[in-house]
Amino acid sequence: MDQIYDYIIIGGGIVGVSTAWQLQQRYPDKTIALVEKEAGLSLHQTGHNSGVIHAGVYYAPGSLKAEFCKAGVAATTEFCQQHNIPVENCGKLLVATNPLELERMQALYQRCAENGLDVELLDQAALQQREPNIEGLGAIFVSTTSIVNYRQVTEKMAQEFIALGGQVLLETAVTGLAETDTQVTVQASRRGKPVALAGRFLVVCSGLMADRMTRMLGIETDFQIIPYRGEYYQLPEKYNAIVNHLIYPIPDPDLPFLGVHLTRMIDGSVTVGPNAVQGWKREGYGKINLSLRDMLDMFTFSGFWKVTRKHLKTGLVETKNSWWKPGYLKLVNKYCPKIQLADLKPYPAGIRAQAVLKDGTLVHDFLFAESPRSLHVCNAPSPAATSAIPIGNYICDKVAQKQNPALAESPVETAAA
Repeated sequence: MDQIYDYIIIGGGIVGVSTAWQLQQRYPDKTIALVEKEAGLSLHQTGHNSGVIHAGVYYAPGSLKAEFCKAGVAATTEFCQQHNIPVENCGKLLVATNPLELERMQALYQRCAENGLDVELLDQAALQQREPNIEGLGAIFVSTTSIVNYRQVTEKMAQEFIALGGQVLLETAVTGLAETDTQVTVQASRRGKPVALAGRFLVVCSGLMADRMTRMLGIETDFQIIPYRGEYYQLPEKYNAIVNHLIYPIPDPDLPFLGVHLTRMIDGSVTVGPNAVQGWKREGYGKINLSLRDMLDMFTFSGFWKVTRKHLKTGLVETKNSWWKPGYLKLVNKYCPKIQLADLKPYPAGIRAQAVLKDGTLVHDFLFAESPRSLHVCNAPSPAATSAIPIGNYICDKVAQKQNPALAESPVETAAA
């Protein structure tokens, strides 16, 4: 055995790093290793998102998403202030452009109140005053929304983890897991050479590979990770001041995606997106990406066909707009007519790791699985980056409860679909 640790965390995104950092704070005398298959941290979902610190507008009251997000805003902002990481509190406007969206806007405003958020309803004139380049019938103004670079946040958390004595093992791809009454063994490949690690407890925050990690350990689950690509464009530098806030459409409540929006980035640029199209490769960030293994997994999973059939019309429209830029532009022009086709410049895509149940249900909240010596984060939906610190704290609580059941006031939760 190459090394034996008290705790091993698999996954170098912001949730895994946050968990490792907080676990090391709780147990300073324990040995903790963070295992990541890439040469750096936050190279997948964390490094391909829009950098928004979400206020928690959309989430069902009482859900883990709502609770984590509200706590995450304060925790993330405080962490950034402590470590001199730039944060801009630009606020967000959710813009209604037709009567149906106005109706949905009122329901969303009520949800904000239920979640205890301080928001403001704007009529058409007030919207125009705040955003001269934006057209709409009304909007919700969310003052607590901010922007940040989450890769920078993750790197700082990792530095803090290492300073406390933690180890980060990069370029270490997990190839097998096994569990006994006393430990979990991690078989891996590091730079082409086999390595074996053992831990007294394992935490898995593997995002796009979450279902495969549970299967490696023989944990029975009824979900699979289905990848959805979020494609972005970037506006030319001359449009860096086109909006004063983040501009979002009013979303369709039946879909888990928020629609194409204008996002001010912490570097001063403005991006457009994302859409939501079917991914055919879990880590496929280029324009054309295919993985036979990933496709076979999807095609043999009944939930994929059920969710695809349910959202077929939406999926076809999204796919058309992915290949036909004027269709994509139309989604933006409905609230920002100033942007032209030539203004949509290439920008890296992101991949959303969406957990889907066998019956075709999209899992909207956090989902966990477990074995006697492991805890797996199976679904960490947006706003996971915003919520990374409270999620990490929650995971640490669950680890403590599993190791000492007397600490648990209630059974370990698996979040509802």
